[in-house]
Amino acid sequence: MGGYTLTENAPLLGRNTMRVDARASLLADIHDAAKLPELLDFPAIRRRPLLVLGEGSNMLFTGNFDGTVLAMGTRGVQLEQDGEVVRIAVAAGERWDDFVRWTLGQGLAGLENLILIPGTVGAAPIQNIGAYGTEVAEFIESVEAWDTRERRVAVLSKHDCAFAYRDSVFKREPGRYIVTAVRFVLPRQRELRLDYAGIREELARMGIEKPAPFHVAEAVVHLRSRKLPDPAVIGNAGSFFKNPIVDTALADALKQSQPELAAWPGQDGKTKLSAAWLIEAAGFKGLREGDAGISHRHALVLVNHGKASGTELWALAQQVVAGVHERFGVTLEPEPIIVGQV
Repeated sequence: MGGYTLTENAPLLGRNTMRVDARASLLADIHDAAKLPELLDFPAIRRRPLLVLGEGSNMLFTGNFDGTVLAMGTRGVQLEQDGEVVRIAVAAGERWDDFVRWTLGQGLAGLENLILIPGTVGAAPIQNIGAYGTEVAEFIESVEAWDTRERRVAVLSKHDCAFAYRDSVFKREPGRYIVTAVRFVLPRQRELRLDYAGIREELARMGIEKPAPFHVAEAVVHLRSRKLPDPAVIGNAGSFFKNPIVDTALADALKQSQPELAAWPGQDGKTKLSAAWLIEAAGFKGLREGDAGISHRHALVLVNHGKASGTELWALAQQVVAGVHERFGVTLEPEPIIVGQV
């Protein structure tokens, strides 16, 4: 079976950064996207649920998966010069952080604020990953995917992807598209995005007066490393909760009673609130129940201190959601995909 390997009753403990001990009825590791139609046509796969997995850095398993986990392991980067911009086609299985560092090494700008985000390139458009004032959608030209409904290769333009805050058509139509490659357009020069979460201050600490993109990337690495726990050290999926977007009237009312509340203007009369601030103000930062906890370094991060089950981690997350809603009237939503959620 060239292009993929199959494993029955496969352990997923090493396949998710939350370090949850779960199993899949079948695990398919695929290394050639052209083999997807053949693989998906197997009766044992066609009749059961399918879950696409990258590095498992945006997923919480609340139990075993009674179906096929498809792990994208495809590799490859193709670069095409086009004047002052460069078009780059990247296979879904490439590591995101490796790709960002490669673009910086090529003298390209745009992705520097998104360095050190775990996961694969194929997962980036699904979540529309973002950090430090930048979203990946800004630099995506198109996404290539296998359309399981129409059984064909589909190329979705940026418009077709319907990107929104931590959202896309790939999340809104779960199971339909299997991302196989992402095409980026990156400039050689652009105005750097420095006005978010301490980047300017970090550059000043570094002694950098005229920053280049790689300086900004280094500053972001410093900031992330100080604030966010390393999944290699303690199980986590990065930011577990989205920053809630609420009516500006509610945000203004909250600001009156909570002047320290961090908030940013959004679109269509909405305001984005800091989920981390809400969680910390509700008293959950550093909370631990058994091996499930909220990081003492950053209130957005749900952590597995050892052998917490997915059910235990999800129960703690729900406790945080209930506590924040009771205190502030704001409902938090998870960023990761919750597999097995009832």
